[in-house]
Amino acid sequence: MKKKIVTLAHYYTIPEVQNIADRVGDSLDLAIYAKETDADVIVFAGVKFMAETAKIINPKAKVILPDMGSTCSLVTMTDINKLKAWRMEYKDHVHVAYINSSAEHKALADWVVTSRNVVDIITHLHSEGKRVIYSPDRNMGAYLNFEYGFNMPLWSAVCEVHDKFNEEALLDITSKIKDKSHYLISHPESPLPVLKQSTYIGSTFGLLNWVKNYDKEPNAVILVATEDGILYNMKQARPELDIRQAPIYKGCQCNSCPYMKLNTVDAVKKAQNEESGVVIDYLSDEIMADAIIPINRMLGFKHTA
Repeated sequence: MKKKIVTLAHYYTIPEVQNIADRVGDSLDLAIYAKETDADVIVFAGVKFMAETAKIINPKAKVILPDMGSTCSLVTMTDINKLKAWRMEYKDHVHVAYINSSAEHKALADWVVTSRNVVDIITHLHSEGKRVIYSPDRNMGAYLNFEYGFNMPLWSAVCEVHDKFNEEALLDITSKIKDKSHYLISHPESPLPVLKQSTYIGSTFGLLNWVKNYDKEPNAVILVATEDGILYNMKQARPELDIRQAPIYKGCQCNSCPYMKLNTVDAVKKAQNEESGVVIDYLSDEIMADAIIPINRMLGFKHTA
């Protein structure tokens, strides 16, 4: 019997990889799809923590990451032993962990969130009178504390891609846009000074929808503070708009995730043929059992407000 193989690709992968995928989406969308698919093999064109999440929520499937080098700075900057000690300092708090984290990290959490549902979930926890600590993304946590008054203790790691966006470069480029309006839309992994300048702040999914639904000045410049892969999807959706990546330093508009870009067409095709790539078969039963609990809380969360 022929195996059923599905390929999932994140918005930050190159267009050529997205074009050979069965599903393209953000972390939440791809996690839901991975859970619900009946595929025998899932090729995950993304980064390591995404493939690990797919394996945790669909343990029967063989999950293949095209290139083991596809990691994430939020993972590599987090020492698990130090995280355990930090968690113990806040025994009476609920530990909310961003999905951009290792399986071992998720196993130490009470809830897992994505940038799309983080506000709803933490707001829900606060409404129940619970105190929250947030990891691993310091920038996102700082934004949540600033915007919503959550006052959460934060772990200190950053996305090396989003952390490069800066206010000085932003002010420099916007000062030169004199003959038309401009808008800045940003992912919450960006530094707080950039987020304070933003018209809209949201997940990758939210940023794409903002562009799809844009109905303001047709000649305005739309600056996007996130990884450059999503600009492909935005320009496909609205080719008539002037969409540009926000600058990361004076004069530069070039900010790609080097780990996502390891998902080349050749690597993905070889993984689809099970010729190469890394099989996610190294997670212990204990880690998977602990990590699935906060993930399932997220997947089962229904916002009713």
